[in-house]
Amino acid sequence: MRAIGMILAGGNSRRIKELTKNRAVAALPIAGNFRSIDFALSSMTNSHIQKVAVFTQYNARSLTEHMSSSKWWNFGRKQGGLTIFTPSVTDDNNLWFRGTADAMYQNLSFLKNSHEPYVIIASGDGIYKIDYAQVLEYHIAKKADITVVVKELPEGFRAERYGCVKMDDHNRIVDFEEKPIIANTHTVSCGIYVLRRRQLIEFIEKCAEEDRHDFVSDILVRYRDVKTVYGYPLESYWSNIASLEDYYRTNMDFLKSEVGNFFMKEYPIVYTKADDLPPAKYNRGSNIKNSLVASGSIVNGTVEDSILFKKVFIGNNCYIRNSIILNDVYIADDSHIENCIVESHSTLKAGYYHKSESGVDVVSEKADRYII
Repeated sequence: MRAIGMILAGGNSRRIKELTKNRAVAALPIAGNFRSIDFALSSMTNSHIQKVAVFTQYNARSLTEHMSSSKWWNFGRKQGGLTIFTPSVTDDNNLWFRGTADAMYQNLSFLKNSHEPYVIIASGDGIYKIDYAQVLEYHIAKKADITVVVKELPEGFRAERYGCVKMDDHNRIVDFEEKPIIANTHTVSCGIYVLRRRQLIEFIEKCAEEDRHDFVSDILVRYRDVKTVYGYPLESYWSNIASLEDYYRTNMDFLKSEVGNFFMKEYPIVYTKADDLPPAKYNRGSNIKNSLVASGSIVNGTVEDSILFKKVFIGNNCYIRNSIILNDVYIADDSHIENCIVESHSTLKAGYYHKSESGVDVVSEKADRYII
């Protein structure tokens, strides 16, 4: 493909509370087996983009470990491959990435040393499947300077949390407002952009000269009336992890047949790093209804409308409903969990009870698993 890929995965969202205390948003577990960044990486490799850069920053350890071997996304190759950029101290600079444009500027050699004419930029916290090649063809056909993938949100979704877009009858973007106080449209940016590589270099160098650091506000919004910017409507599923409620809703969407089938049974597939774990085991007395249970888990109790990630243990007479149980959680006998997210590596003692009456709660408990 005539494009390189860049995934912006360095951000943090305080609205996700405890879940991003020790991990980046792009490393958040999704649907039992995946991480948020898997969806952008998989779309890159499925679109035959052979050279991809990932920019990390906040709490990057688990994210970097997840991407430690590029073979899982078929990037283990002599030409191209997967490159991870983190902030580093040099003789010329000792600053963290001050924004998405600054992250690109501090690693501008990646763009300058590439030969592909186009760049696909994506965020690491979007849950979707897309053929970037089709977006590129659309971009070229429209003779656009910048193409933004956009999505029409259903009624009831708060569009003001995203970049709000207005387009004319030909899909040319006539207005773009990043996270407005009041949204006047339900069409939002998906955080996916296409533009020529040389033009992106010019934009980034201009930003650096003027001490500006953000790709959206300092390039996309700033030049929307000067450059030709088009929107590419995305018709399939898309979700962005911008809050705790978004994270919970996105995971629970995978329990819907149309969403689960789209990501797990329809081509192209979503790739992730594989763990060498045994299949999930359902012991006598267990009862599973409309739930996802990942490998390495052992279930003895009742699980309804929930997602169990890897290496989860559910004790006897437990009742788990409308909940997300993250990796390596031990829930002892006679416990009741409802409308909750249980953080990774938690241990809940026998008889533990937690039911959220409004919204969703995050549960994180530590204890010795062998004396409870």
